[in-house]
Amino acid sequence: MRRVEVLGPGCENCRAVERNVREAVMMAGVEAEIEHVTDARAIASYGILLTPGLVIDGKVVAAGRVPSAGDIAVWLSQ
Repeated sequence: MRRVEVLGPGCENCRAVERNVREAVMMAGVEAEIEHVTDARAIASYGILLTPGLVIDGKVVAAGRVPSAGDIAVWLSQ
């Protein structure tokens, strides 16, 4: 099972990333635990300066932008 964390305070872009993650999980056909992290200290611990951020299995894959569901599906499949 993959662990996916969406990092951000809950703004519209953060919610868009979460929607794209949910779509990507279906596209990739993988099982994933999805968590939306809003705690500023937890976000900073990843070295993220601009939100939204996206972390898959502990690795930052995107920051400061909204990746497409297609991009996220590829990352989940790797």
